Amino acid sequence: MARGQTGTAGRRKANESEGAPKKAAAATTSATKEQLLEYYRQMLLIRRFEERAGQLYGMGLIGGFCHLYIGQEAIAVGCQAAKRPGDQMITGYRDHGHMLVCGMDPKEVMAELTGRSGGSSRGKGGSMHMFSTEAAFYGGHGIVGAQVSLGTGLAFANAYRGDGKVSFAYYGDGAANQGQVYESFNMAQVWKLPVIYCIENNEYAMGTAIDRSSSETKLYKRGISFNIPGEEVDGMDVTAVKAAAERACAHCRAGNGPYILELKTYRYRGHSMSDPAKYRTREEVDEVRKTRDPIDHCEELLEKNGWADEAALKAIDADVKRIVAEAAEFARTSPEPDPSELYTNVYTVAAEGAKA
Repeated sequence: MARGQTGTAGRRKANESEGAPKKAAAATTSATKEQLLEYYRQMLLIRRFEERAGQLYGMGLIGGFCHLYIGQEAIAVGCQAAKRPGDQMITGYRDHGHMLVCGMDPKEVMAELTGRSGGSSRGKGGSMHMFSTEAAFYGGHGIVGAQVSLGTGLAFANAYRGDGKVSFAYYGDGAANQGQVYESFNMAQVWKLPVIYCIENNEYAMGTAIDRSSSETKLYKRGISFNIPGEEVDGMDVTAVKAAAERACAHCRAGNGPYILELKTYRYRGHSMSDPAKYRTREEVDEVRKTRDPIDHCEELLEKNGWADEAALKAIDADVKRIVAEAAEFARTSPEPDPSELYTNVYTVAAEGAKA
């Protein structure tokens, strides 16, 4: 058995007996027809965008690291549906999906991946370091767990200003063991900061099964010693994510401090494009794809409620593929950054008596 895979099958059976989240029955949804169609479109946009990004990486057009969000689409979409204008979002390096749902232009996101001047950070950030204050997206961050304390800082600013905004700080099950997470928990609860800690638990972190690295695998319980409430959510069901995020937002906006959402999900690809994911079996991945895929589940809800037929869903997919193809072409043909960009957004402290 491959490293990191020990206990996976047993853990799944145990989780089922404990009442772990399962896919909701088809035709059961609190969303309207228009809402569910939009969630479907957004999840498809992320899926097709990431598939194309993987292709561009294989062609050598994307360099460095590239972490795909395939399989986790319902989390970014569901949480975005619960946000109000101005609520901030900050995450780690698996960040393309979050950028797309908060309204960043797919062309600019893809061009940033290819390091071109048309990118959202002018080609200087790449996959892990994009940023858009206009979209209230405060970055993907390459240092594991670093965004958690920064997201707490965003919530501190909201509380200081009294503007009613909520900060969404996303991180994974691997980052959940980082020390700064708990320092952030403590400060957020002491000062009643409006921050939602969104744990995207894909069960394997960088490649080690969660029961091999965490003594407490129910990560929403990590806030108990800080008196922070939390809950476990089926992160493969977009409507369940939205409902949970709405509860968390209501808690924060009422002045009750932080809230933890453990969003149980599953990424289909390896940790990054360079990871063959040999720590889990192909059969395990295929089983999740067949039984828990977030986009398939949304399709079932739409069809069984009579809100969309196969032709309508294919039309949405065709439109999304067009958008992604245009983004890929823009990313491929956009010029390289001008050398002068090396000196933009760089700050120096002037020596005494000299100019900065």
